[in-house]
Amino acid sequence: MEKTNRASWSGQLAFILAAAASAIGLGNLWRFPYLAAQYGGGTFIVVYLALVVTLGFTLMLTEIAIGRKTQQSQLTAYSRLHRGWGFIGILGTLIPILIVPYYCVIGGWVIYYFKAYCQMAFAGVNLMGVAAADSGAFFSSFISAPFAPFGYASIFILACAGVIVLGVKNGIEKSNLVMMPILFLMAIAICIYVVTMPGAADGLKYYLIPNMDCLTGADGKFSLALLAKTLLGATGQMFYSLSLAMGIMITYGSYMKKDDSIEKCVRRIEIFDTLIAVLAGLMIIPVVYIFAVKTGTPVKEAMNAGPGLMFITLPKVFASLGAVGPWVGMAFFLLVVFAAATSAISLYEACVAAVCDVLKINRKAATFFTGSLILFLATFSALGYGAWGGVKVFGMQFLDFFDFVTNSAFMPIVAAVTCIFVGWVIKPKAIIEECEVGSHVMKAKSFYSFMVRYLAPALMIALLVSEVCRALGIGGWSI
Repeated sequence: MEKTNRASWSGQLAFILAAAASAIGLGNLWRFPYLAAQYGGGTFIVVYLALVVTLGFTLMLTEIAIGRKTQQSQLTAYSRLHRGWGFIGILGTLIPILIVPYYCVIGGWVIYYFKAYCQMAFAGVNLMGVAAADSGAFFSSFISAPFAPFGYASIFILACAGVIVLGVKNGIEKSNLVMMPILFLMAIAICIYVVTMPGAADGLKYYLIPNMDCLTGADGKFSLALLAKTLLGATGQMFYSLSLAMGIMITYGSYMKKDDSIEKCVRRIEIFDTLIAVLAGLMIIPVVYIFAVKTGTPVKEAMNAGPGLMFITLPKVFASLGAVGPWVGMAFFLLVVFAAATSAISLYEACVAAVCDVLKINRKAATFFTGSLILFLATFSALGYGAWGGVKVFGMQFLDFFDFVTNSAFMPIVAAVTCIFVGWVIKPKAIIEECEVGSHVMKAKSFYSFMVRYLAPALMIALLVSEVCRALGIGGWSI
């Protein structure tokens, strides 16, 4: 492999923090709690943990090893390993390019809500109506505004670009050293507050104790179909949570030093990810459970997936807390700002690294070029609920369409084809050899070989089919 003057992390801890930071995103904060509530609480958590240490381990180790072995971003890494398989890198690069714009639009929404809660906390301004009854109208009026969504998205994009342009060590690494500790401390503080609230015990039981009802059909008997839904729902969450098939792990792996153990790093990232996911549920499920019981709302309905949970349901929950509600809301949305930023920076960096590798330009120029493209594409999602609300792509608004194409189609395809490529073309030995550079011994060789050749691609194909069926409403499939 030819030598490059590629940037590198200052050490193993910096890499682990960066990879973990990419896992702390909006999906973890609204998707994991929803799925846990939907699929039996502790039952879902057990299935999720089993997938993280098996399938998640396999996919993440593969991507990091490819990045370090080639010293390239996802765009050019695959062609370095085998000229005929470069198409995976092209498809893999489209994923972050399409995700970053709409992700930054949602990041702009979060900034707007943080500002609103600051106003409510410090100035006592009631922006959402009594008891936040009009939180839905507040949200709708903002996202349908003619310019505001794009303006806040632009602020978010420029902030991320400022970190990226400073480089791997001075930008991404240092920002994580600041944001990650603050984020964890805030998450733990909010969790402590939530679990000490009156009535939280029942919410904790609902969240943590396995409930087998999610695997039982209307006739009271065990259902294999419901087990498959639970398994694929957990697979999808694990997939997004670990930032797989987005180019992030290949790019971050390319900055990794040769004397660091890939296998150990992956295991530590898994611990971080699991902690983050569990904390997300602890922050949200008990307090939403209390709110649902108070208002007589079905818990599963209150735990509604997607933006509705964070931008409509939770404001109602915070309002039900009385005078302390605006302060809890402000702290929560500040945490979400940091969580959104760490993930967006990771996605943005995957795009910038690809531009640097293929165009051979410096980081500053690549950041400007990529940022201009992101701003242009963000326009569609930012205005898709307002000025361009009447324009639909296959019946979906722009943001929903970009989300469907990347999360439901491209990502499972890239992951499945990568497993086939590693398992049957370059063979698992190529990845194992990279993991054993520097006299490290890979303990899970046989397990990894079996997973990457057989089980991982099968699960990825099943996830692809289930996601497409869910999105298109085929066969009543809903995850």
